[in-house]
Amino acid sequence: MKRIILIYGFVLALAVALLKMLEYRFFYRQLSAEIYIGIIGVLFTALGIWIGQQVVKKKRVFGPVKPGVKPDEALLIKTGISKREYEVLELMALGFSNQEIADKLYISLNTVKTHSANLFLKLEARRRTQAVQQAKKLGLIP
Repeated sequence: MKRIILIYGFVLALAVALLKMLEYRFFYRQLSAEIYIGIIGVLFTALGIWIGQQVVKKKRVFGPVKPGVKPDEALLIKTGISKREYEVLELMALGFSNQEIADKLYISLNTVKTHSANLFLKLEARRRTQAVQQAKKLGLIP
């Protein structure tokens, strides 16, 4: 966060220096206040977009348990687990609650419960911990 603040301050100082240079050296009487305000507006807009992208990029938590690790398709077919059930299983293994899983996958709470029940049947488990343990034993999740 300190780095972003320092970069922000440096960019602002650079922008002020650039505007002063334009004002005194080249366009002292030719540029009006509206053009200066427009330049400052464009700079702040670009800076705001960049900071917004940096903040959003750091908050994403989706994907497999380990980046780049894909489930074995043949093993999923053999166990009868669908891709959506596999996503629920991954988030279950990470310790998310049913409501958190529903929020992350943009599905309803009842859908998560249905997928969980299907996983319990397919993995022959009675609880979430047993399902995760069985999935690890089968090599579905690391």
